[in-house]
Amino acid sequence: MTPASATPPAPTAAAVPQRSGVIRITELRLPLDHAPEALRPAALARLGLKDAQVQDIEVFKRAYDARKKTAIVLTYTLDCVLAPGVDAAAVLARLQGDPQIRPAPDTTYRFVGHAPADFYTSGEKLRPVVVGFGPCGILAALVLAQMGLRPIVLERGKTVRQRTKDTWGLWRQKVLNPESNVQFGEGGAGTFSDGKLYSQISDPRHLTRKVLTEFVKAGAPEEILFVAKPHIGTFRLVSMVEKIREDIEALGGEIRFEQQVTDLHIETDTHGVRHLRGVTLASGEQIRTDHVILALGHSARDSFTMAHERGVQMEAKPFSIGYRIEHPQSVIDAARFGPNAKHPLLGAADYKLVHHAKNGRSVYSFCMCPGGTVVAATSEPNRVVTNGMSQYSRAERNANAGIVVGISPEDYRRDPGGSGPVNPLDGMAFQRVWESRAYELGGGDYIAPGQLVGDFIKRQKGPAKGFGSVMPSYKPGVHLTNLSEKGRESLPTYALEAIREALPAFERQIRGFSMADAVLTGVETRTSSPLRMNRGRDYQSLNTRGLYPAGEGAGYAGGIMSAGVDGIEVAEALARSLLGQAA
Repeated sequence: MTPASATPPAPTAAAVPQRSGVIRITELRLPLDHAPEALRPAALARLGLKDAQVQDIEVFKRAYDARKKTAIVLTYTLDCVLAPGVDAAAVLARLQGDPQIRPAPDTTYRFVGHAPADFYTSGEKLRPVVVGFGPCGILAALVLAQMGLRPIVLERGKTVRQRTKDTWGLWRQKVLNPESNVQFGEGGAGTFSDGKLYSQISDPRHLTRKVLTEFVKAGAPEEILFVAKPHIGTFRLVSMVEKIREDIEALGGEIRFEQQVTDLHIETDTHGVRHLRGVTLASGEQIRTDHVILALGHSARDSFTMAHERGVQMEAKPFSIGYRIEHPQSVIDAARFGPNAKHPLLGAADYKLVHHAKNGRSVYSFCMCPGGTVVAATSEPNRVVTNGMSQYSRAERNANAGIVVGISPEDYRRDPGGSGPVNPLDGMAFQRVWESRAYELGGGDYIAPGQLVGDFIKRQKGPAKGFGSVMPSYKPGVHLTNLSEKGRESLPTYALEAIREALPAFERQIRGFSMADAVLTGVETRTSSPLRMNRGRDYQSLNTRGLYPAGEGAGYAGGIMSAGVDGIEVAEALARSLLGQAA
């Protein structure tokens, strides 16, 4: 085997420290068109301090409240740096009745440890391996490299620019490269997305700040540090990913493309404990290592199968399926912002919707892409998968989002009504059924089946004569058909019924949502991983020591930000093990 290589578990982070002499104000509200100079006096008034008592005011977060469309307000979180000699404790004591004034936390990232310069000199320690170079793998590899652990990254796809050419080959020429597409390659699936950089995960250690800071260092606009819903867009993500790759390599990391892991080497000790001892690549090369981060992404179906065959503990989990819906962005802007639509601080409007259908299913909007396009996202031949993407400008004519229905493992088990646990691979088989059906309904060549919303709601049997005010953006193209034709349904009946009920309900929240010539394009099946690779509090597989399942593919993240944070936490756990620290 080719030698690979090795960390002590740094102490678990205690409570996040506070910034000395800095007070945070939350929910400071000002009119949408307030003058820039209005911010400081508003903050001083909230604190009851004079101008000379505050040295600086930093905008930590800026959001908007659009519940009243004619009077949209901006809401700020501000960090107020007090002047020398001003007693922060006294100010906080005086304002202790105000829940929106508190000490500002110190969000500086602190590494759990660092390898000494001679860490690998003896040859006894093996370098850690990161499998996958999407958001999770990127952040994991970066943090490991910053700690001096020189990770080896194995990515089955190509570099981001080569991968982009292959992806356009599907979109424009109907030619799929199964190893280089929206799902596989440098940057992961998040590269061809809206580039959303926000999440609802609990983040007591402010690890999202670490992710954002690294992205800004790599070329992202600085506004992502303070806007409430930061995004980057595909074009900017490409150059950022390349810059982070250069940083990892400069720190001693190694990134190898077109290197698919096809096997895991697992030894069982005399106590019956399984230990990871290396990986095998498709080329036949073997790499020795005792620490592997498995950051596969949610579409690495062959890798899931391999891990399952090697006995890695995993379980089936819920996910969602549905369609992409497209409207004119102007309709969404007007519904959300009213007369303030197109205001430069608001940008293209988004939405988040949910409906609980009578049949017990939940229907919700997923991965909403303002001013974006619907993209072909399959990674397997003769299947159609849709996803959404936006550029940083969000300037395309249409808005799109997934309209998806939650399903459970019991819905997709291959032996309905069977006893015992669902086979963890059953969800993949379920996804494939509907992706293959979509390919069939579209007529082949990766053309997607679609239907006008009005026809779908009315159960129109035949396809419409043509598109109306909404021209679908999906390439290679959309074929109008009946998505609910008996015997050739594009989704399970319960999903069709739930979506048909939800669309008029969403109209009550977003005027124009159920407009007759909005377009549904099928199918969206890759909302999240269909399985979870179970791990413990030390982030290692429950039954395979040295294996660290991570990110979306392992069932522990959903989106760029949560995947990046998971990558950091897993890298920290691996570092503690490799450097020999106590957890």
